Amino acid sequence: MSPRSDRAAPQSAAPSERPLEVVGAVIASSGRVLACRRAPGKDAAGTWEFPGGKVETGESPQDALVREIREELGVGIRVGALLDRSVTAVGTRLIALSCYDAELVDARPEASTDHDRMEWVRIPELAALDWASPDLPAVQRLLARG
Repeated sequence: MSPRSDRAAPQSAAPSERPLEVVGAVIASSGRVLACRRAPGKDAAGTWEFPGGKVETGESPQDALVREIREELGVGIRVGALLDRSVTAVGTRLIALSCYDAELVDARPEASTDHDRMEWVRIPELAALDWASPDLPAVQRLLARG
C-alpha cells in the first residue's frame, strides 16, 4: 500500500513566495522509525509526520532540528545525513522540508507538545499511515531504501 492522504490536493502557491524552511527528524531505534500524529487544533491535525519544526533566522537546519526535538519531545538527538529535501505546496504556502536521519542520545520520548500519538513503526509499515503532504517524499525514500 502506498502512503495516502484523504486531504484535498494542495493548491499551487504563488511562484514568488519564499518557502517556509522546516526540518524533520527520521529517528531510528531498534529497526523502527518514530512517526508522530498531529494533535487536534494543529495544522494538518490527524496526519502523521516526522517530528521537527521551523528553522529560525540565522539557525542551521541541523541546529534547528536539535532545538525542535528538544522542545517538542524533550529528548536530545544526533543529526545524521540529509535524507530528503522537497518543496511542497500546501494551500497557498510552500513548505521546504529537509528530513535528516537522526538518532537518540537520550531515552525514547514519552510525550510530545504537538502530537497526540507517537508510534515506532517498521519502514514497510510507514505506507499504511496518513502522512502530511510535505513528509511524503521522505516516506517514499525510506520505503525505497527498505
